[in-house]
Amino acid sequence: MDFIEIIKAIILGIIEGITEWLPISSTGHMIIVDELLQLNMSERFKEMFLVVIQLGAIMSVVVLYFNKLNPFSPSKSYREKRATWNLWFKVAVATIPAAVIGFLFDDLLNELFYNYMTVAIMLIVYGILFIVIENRNRYKRPLVNDFSELTYRTALAIGLFQVLALIPGTSRSGATILGAMLVGTSRNIAAEFTFFLAIPVMFGASLLKLVKFGLAFTGPELVILLVGSLVAFLVSIVAIKFLLRYIKRNDFTAFGYYRILLGIIVILFFNFFN
Repeated sequence: MDFIEIIKAIILGIIEGITEWLPISSTGHMIIVDELLQLNMSERFKEMFLVVIQLGAIMSVVVLYFNKLNPFSPSKSYREKRATWNLWFKVAVATIPAAVIGFLFDDLLNELFYNYMTVAIMLIVYGILFIVIENRNRYKRPLVNDFSELTYRTALAIGLFQVLALIPGTSRSGATILGAMLVGTSRNIAAEFTFFLAIPVMFGASLLKLVKFGLAFTGPELVILLVGSLVAFLVSIVAIKFLLRYIKRNDFTAFGYYRILLGIIVILFFNFFN
């Protein structure tokens, strides 16, 4: 197998590990990288690969938050186990809207909106929204500072915002973080709930792609998939820790400006350099 393909898988894993958790749109980055750095594999495999390496990213959340998300931990009291189950039920409620809409209309939405102009527009629009909402919230105290204060109604509202991420370029983490902040959560709760929401959503999407692909991997394909997933896992751990440290002292405004810049770059790239 060509060593260059392994290097490409490593680079794609790094990009996935960073962009899946920061609210900057993995699609916005991948749409450019796919033009510059194409895997020498079948289109069918590449479509599956770009979704399934998210499993590596997801496992980082499971590892980092294993105790917090484990309702069977023997070290937890009855009250703590009950609180953990409540958190999972809230995640389940918030997952329903995107799961239903995605299952019914995912192919249609990709057919209509998976193009560079839609991605660029969504990058810029949500970049502006991050800046506007952070300025609006600057002197406001969040209503939800702990998961015990997060109601099922609020969780469902956040889940409705996650539906917006079905449009490429929006960013799943970006849509849910913005939605969570709009309904009154703190930045930390918004970010962590976004991480937890990713577990069922991305496991489901990855499983669906694997089933469609048929699990009929060649040796080189399996190596590429495992390398990309492992790198995504390792980089995701660093990205998540960075984001949580960053938002303790900063807001999301910088990510808003970054999104606007990336949107402009996407438009220029496809109009003048492609």
